[in-house]
Order: sequence, then structure tokens, then C-alpha cells
Amino acid sequence: MFTIFFLFALVFSGSHVAVQGYCVADLGAAQTTTGYPCKPTKSVKIEDFSTTLQPQNTNFSKAFNISLSPAFVGQIPGLNGLGFAAAKLDLFAGGIVPLHSHPDASEMLLVTDGKITAGFISPDNTVFVKTITKGDVMVLPQGLLHFQLNSGEGSATAFLAFSSPNPSAQFVDVALFASALNSAFVTKTTYISPAEVKRLKGVFGGPG
Repeated sequence: MFTIFFLFALVFSGSHVAVQGYCVADLGAAQTTTGYPCKPTKSVKIEDFSTTLQPQNTNFSKAFNISLSPAFVGQIPGLNGLGFAAAKLDLFAGGIVPLHSHPDASEMLLVTDGKITAGFISPDNTVFVKTITKGDVMVLPQGLLHFQLNSGEGSATAFLAFSSPNPSAQFVDVALFASALNSAFVTKTTYISPAEVKRLKGVFGGPG
């Protein structure tokens, strides 16, 4: 199953470094629309092609009772230009990854433990939702709003594959309530009451 999963991850790949074999990222340089510039070949090491998954426990992940351990270009510089990345997602009891999108990547979700309900909303506002369990795989198309939540007892774990070595993400809740967007604008554009906007700004730490 894991072999199939990572073969799919490779299918995501739109490599522009195939001719030269690899282009290990120089993470000290500025990233461009095509990735990072290559570090000198003589300084490339085997460690540039592997990592140990480490969770990034931010205030955001703690608020939603989840943990994400990325294997992006920042953790594996050898992914630069290869067109894919991976991550491990742990959803603890009641955990949820709220509505968000990846503007530059499609996502594949493979459940290895527990029960996860995932879904996305298409451009014509059709809703697709499915509960998946160990061994199930689900694809979340690029740019569409989607979510994952733990719908079982105990914890749930999934491995993710992305069609980008450094996928970006925009979360609706964070964009609205952690940004400096004025509360009056949030109220007018979402029809959420001023009191609730104020409360959520307090939860997410957004000014304005």
C-alpha cells in the first residue's frame, strides 16, 4: 500500500530537473516560481535526500488538536524541482483540519490508522464528502476548499502527498480571524455577527 501511495506521489511529479538528475535546493537563497537555485554539486550530501518526520506544533495546530510533520523541500532539499512532497498528519481525538486550499498543489490522503472524514467543494459548489479508514486513499483537487476531521474514537493518522515540493496553504479561519482585515469588513462580507467576529479574532489573535 505504501509503495502504491508513493508511486502516485511520483506521478504527481512534473520534474524540470530530470535531464540533469537533481537540483538540490540552496535554502539560503531566495525561492523563485520554479523553486530554489541549485546548491553546488560538490556540496550535495545524502542527507539532502532524506529526513526524519518531526511534528510542527504551532498554536494553530494545537487549537485544532492536530499535528503535521512535513517532508517538504525545507526538510528534504533534494525535492527541489521534482514536483512532489509528503507529510504525516495526526488528528487527535476531535481533531480537525478546517477549510483550506492549496493554490499550487493537489493532495492525496492515505489513512493508516483510525477514521477520517474528508471532503471538498467544487467550483460549482457541489460538496464531496467521504469517511475513509485504514488503507483508503482520497484525492483532493488543486485549489479547492477542503477539510479533514477525525470521525472515530482515539487518534487517526494519514500520510499526505502533494504535487508540489513546497505546497502553500490558505486557511479560511486564519485568513479571516488571524489577519489584520478589519472586523467590520469581516462582518459585512461573511454575515457573521460583530460579537462572534470579535470572539474569533480573540481566539486566532487577529488585530482589527
